[in-house]
Amino acid sequence: MNYLSMLLVIAGLAVFETISSIDNAIINAEVLHGMGKQAKRWFLTWGMLFAVFVVRGLLPWLIVYFVNPSLGLMGSLTATFSSDPRVLEAVEASAPILMAGGGIFLVFLFFHWLFLETKNFGIVGEKFFHRQGVWFYAVVSIVLAFVVWFALKINPMMAFGAVIGSTAFFITHGFKQNAELAEKQMMGGNSAMSDIAKILYLEIIDMTFSIDGVLGAFAFTLSVPLILIGNGLGSVVVRQLTIGNVEHIKKMVYLKNGAMYSILFLGSIMLLDAFGFDVPEWVSPLMTFSVVGYFWWKSVQHVKMNATV
Repeated sequence: MNYLSMLLVIAGLAVFETISSIDNAIINAEVLHGMGKQAKRWFLTWGMLFAVFVVRGLLPWLIVYFVNPSLGLMGSLTATFSSDPRVLEAVEASAPILMAGGGIFLVFLFFHWLFLETKNFGIVGEKFFHRQGVWFYAVVSIVLAFVVWFALKINPMMAFGAVIGSTAFFITHGFKQNAELAEKQMMGGNSAMSDIAKILYLEIIDMTFSIDGVLGAFAFTLSVPLILIGNGLGSVVVRQLTIGNVEHIKKMVYLKNGAMYSILFLGSIMLLDAFGFDVPEWVSPLMTFSVVGYFWWKSVQHVKMNATV
């Protein structure tokens, strides 16, 4: 991978991490509003360091390690930069397992948004699918069955990776639902949580939301250092949005649509990669820039239209 490719990947990762964490930034801002100055300062300083270096650094590293335990911890970190044929062979052999799991997770995430979540309808067809919400579980079950069936013919571990991806989706979805309930209680003044408890709550929520970004990052690259840099930059942007620009971001009503369609494309790319299709490394960043750029423009037009009314 040359320097231009690295820069493209890092930029794509940063944009994807930022756009996929918009909901997280809004939750952070609303919870921080009811906290003391010292607690806010602590979260925005040390909380950011934890989010960047621990969550978005440690999580992808651990994922690569558990998929490639023979490489060891340091080997998992530097695997994609290694010239050792044995290391490259181990990474290549295990990549389909990771790609199948991450791909299923992201595709499930998209379909949940499309069928069940409240949204601003950005393109034709979204309202129709939202009305068919009862079909969500049927659709994702069929998708999983097809992926597992074809994966079993290639590599049973890849099929197991797809099942793990679906399991991870439903576990993290449960945490997110609980977070939404807790946020409503805090905003409604029905919670007696201390500032310390709120900080811990925000860190847990950040970890839950970061899983989307971390798994999506593997559609860009298997390099943990590049994921750390790209996702870290995106995390810094999210913290800046938390501090001063959340109200403006709330007006950009179609950004969530852009994030979810990016997630669909990245999940599809990961599944294609798992089944041996050669997807060029520039496709994921370019797709992310295009999709996010379109919905950003659509959101700007919406703001301008409302301003003239």
